Amino acid sequence: MIGTALVALVALIHVAILVMEMFLWETPRVRAIFGISPEFAMNTRVLAANQGLYNGFLAAGLILALIRGIPGQGADLAHFILACVIVAGLYGAVTSSRRILYVQAAPALLALFAVLFGV
Repeated sequence: MIGTALVALVALIHVAILVMEMFLWETPRVRAIFGISPEFAMNTRVLAANQGLYNGFLAAGLILALIRGIPGQGADLAHFILACVIVAGLYGAVTSSRRILYVQAAPALLALFAVLFGV
């Protein structure tokens, strides 16, 4: 099912964000991805780790939905978590970087539609 695969993709994206924000924030590669200086990374590492933890909670919710089954008992949880990801992605796109719209919100929106319509 495409919906299940897209939910898994969104979960994987958020696990990757967790790793980058919590553990790799000050590395050159992650700094380049986020477009930040070494000084900014050093000064914001605690904030980034906190954001990473929240991204981990989103991933955990989606993984739990997948374990429960989509379609099936996990669908309602997937709807909720995907809606949260979309809202967070829209907010991030407006306040931080338009790229968040494409990296987080768009995949979540596709996954939500796929799960809602049983694709």
